[in-house]
Amino acid sequence: MRFVSLRFLIGWAEMGNRWAAACRGDSSLTADSGRDIAQVLLGSPGLSPRHRRSNSLKHLADSDSLEALNYFRSGTDDYDSRLAGGAHWRRHGFAQIALYFIMWNFFVGNLVRGMFKLGSRKSLRQYVLCVGVLLMVGMLLVKIGSVGLLGPRPRQVIPQYLSLKTVGGSGLNLALTEETQLPTDIDGSSNISEDYHLTHKLWAKPDSREFVQCFDRPWHHKKPGERHNGYIFFKANGGLNQMRTGICDMVAIARIMNAVLVIPTLDNSSFWADPSEFKDIFDLHHFINVLKEDVRIVESLPRSHKNVKPLEKAPVSWSKASFYKHEMLPLLKKHNVLYFTHADSRLANNHLPHSIQKIRCRANYQALKFADPIEKLAQTLLTRIQGKAPFIALHLRYEQDMLAFTGCTHGLALEEGEELRKMRYDVPHWKEKEIDGEERRRQGGCPLTPHETGLFLKGLGYPTSTKLYIVAGKLFGNGSLESLKRHFPNVYSHATLATEEELASMKQYQNRLAGLDYIMALESNVFVYTYDGNMAKAVQGHRRFQGFRKTISPDRQTLVRLIDEYESGMISWDTFEHDVSEIHSNRTGAPYRREPGEFPKTEEYFYANPLPGCICENKQVSRELLNGKL
Repeated sequence: MRFVSLRFLIGWAEMGNRWAAACRGDSSLTADSGRDIAQVLLGSPGLSPRHRRSNSLKHLADSDSLEALNYFRSGTDDYDSRLAGGAHWRRHGFAQIALYFIMWNFFVGNLVRGMFKLGSRKSLRQYVLCVGVLLMVGMLLVKIGSVGLLGPRPRQVIPQYLSLKTVGGSGLNLALTEETQLPTDIDGSSNISEDYHLTHKLWAKPDSREFVQCFDRPWHHKKPGERHNGYIFFKANGGLNQMRTGICDMVAIARIMNAVLVIPTLDNSSFWADPSEFKDIFDLHHFINVLKEDVRIVESLPRSHKNVKPLEKAPVSWSKASFYKHEMLPLLKKHNVLYFTHADSRLANNHLPHSIQKIRCRANYQALKFADPIEKLAQTLLTRIQGKAPFIALHLRYEQDMLAFTGCTHGLALEEGEELRKMRYDVPHWKEKEIDGEERRRQGGCPLTPHETGLFLKGLGYPTSTKLYIVAGKLFGNGSLESLKRHFPNVYSHATLATEEELASMKQYQNRLAGLDYIMALESNVFVYTYDGNMAKAVQGHRRFQGFRKTISPDRQTLVRLIDEYESGMISWDTFEHDVSEIHSNRTGAPYRREPGEFPKTEEYFYANPLPGCICENKQVSRELLNGKL
């Protein structure tokens, strides 16, 4: 017994040593991002202030990460309570060790002694009851001990010794410089440079300290057993992002119906006509392995079911779990194999069990990892575009299919507008044929043109040297790209950042290229989308999940009115710039809860805002914010 307890204590001591090494700023400590450095350095009281300042600047300069400064200034929003700091460990660590030492001897001692006293079925029942009570008391003691003995998580101190200066002339090539102390006013407040205020306004992410990811399986989660109700396979229809969210819904539906999910076939009859299979775009084995505790997934039907004729069904859009339990499940049990002809939007956004919502989160944000060739090329392109300056990923949905579908022709030549009209009539399932494009634009129903987008970004205050990465296919219209470059010359895309050899294996596969752009948009410093398409929804939801990275959504109806007034001379540039900044000050991707709407089709999409579902409120941080402690 003492030997086991000793090993338990040694384990805790080893954990303390590892944490102490991190707090000392060990030279072997490397950081993949400024965020990792900030998390370590903000909780390192073991260093002297002078040593800590120089150490932090050295690592931050090496990281070339603007995001690091934002994390220092904002108090590291997604600060992990387990990295609370060396002083917290030294202050409360021995109390924690003592508590667990007592609990270990108490429980194991009673367990062993009780085993030798069992003599009858009655005593066995009494013993099981006793152990259950002891466990409950133990859990309560651990809870009390973790709150009372260990104390609350230490407050985060935001360093005041970093300033931001431009180097190398104009633009946003940023360097971190050390100063003994920022100048302060009489009241003690810091006079932070104008450069910092401008940069913080343009690039800092919204405050999200109150929210954390919460999609782990609960302790009572049941793994899928050998017994199941049949097989579901389906066609993932639409473009990449439509297919992606449809796949996540089908994973959740398979869990609801206790069915085995067969890897889907992908839509190759859409506008892009991409023949890629699931494994060409996503990491198949990673997908199966991550979800193995939620759903059984197989690559194909077993031999015993090869000749079974599946029942084809198109599930009702935005259905609740009860639809699949009461209407689809009896059909599955009867036919043993169901084939769903559509997968997009087949599950409700709200009013689903928490466990099902969390499965959707795990499927989307953990399991659906892009295939290695896509991931590796994306990292290469990120390295090339980032350098020492941040960049904006711009989802400029000014492509032929979208313009034809919406009927938007503003700024295009007459023959280009006629080409779009002809395409709209040639697609049978596009129901709306005659569209007043100008009226739709005034109502905010059109994607922003490249010229309008340039004015919008300038109105927000971004300098002309800002780097833009176009997350879209080929822009439609003669001179469309040039009209954007007149405002922002540094415009890039996968076609300009990658070599011909690097793109050779993807060039003919639009969904693979879309996967490449998805990663670029996800990892950008700021994401801006000009139309609410499937990719805009998927990326903004993913960025919210990753800590509410800055995502700007234009108020198109108000914006096009301001643009028309400015270009007609009704308002000055200063008025235009002020109004654009003011209107969009609260459209940067800050946290808010998704609320159910009157109709599922018109309410906010689950994958565009996974709060609640994948994100929860950190109540302790909320209390500290309310009390003014953070």
